Amino acid sequence: MKYLILAYGNQQDYDRLSGKDGGAAAPEVSAVDEFLAGFTGALADSGELVETQGLAAPVLARRLQLRDGAPVVTDGPFGETEEVIAGYWMVDCAGFDRATDIAAGLLKAPGRLADAGVVVRPVMGSESEL
Repeated sequence: MKYLILAYGNQQDYDRLSGKDGGAAAPEVSAVDEFLAGFTGALADSGELVETQGLAAPVLARRLQLRDGAPVVTDGPFGETEEVIAGYWMVDCAGFDRATDIAAGLLKAPGRLADAGVVVRPVMGSESEL
């Protein structure tokens, strides 16, 4: 079954990793990059990785909502929270427990990823799963 593993962050995380505002030092950024490459590589090697993508900084997002019957566009994805999806891994594995074990591996990442947390959600494959 397929599962979506969502990693979270906020604009400050993106700024820090990009070096803005006295952000992270190069060794810290390299450590995060190396960790994520290893994590993703292990999933690919196991045959469980379907797809993975990191998302651009929240300041580059747009949020659309319907107000009085008309779409309203707001810069940034922010609703009630500043936490946003920073990236995802789609995995195809034996079950929810295995997907949870995979996601728990992300909590070993250097930096703030472990603090922001991850979420595992099953992907629906048919209407019977609604």
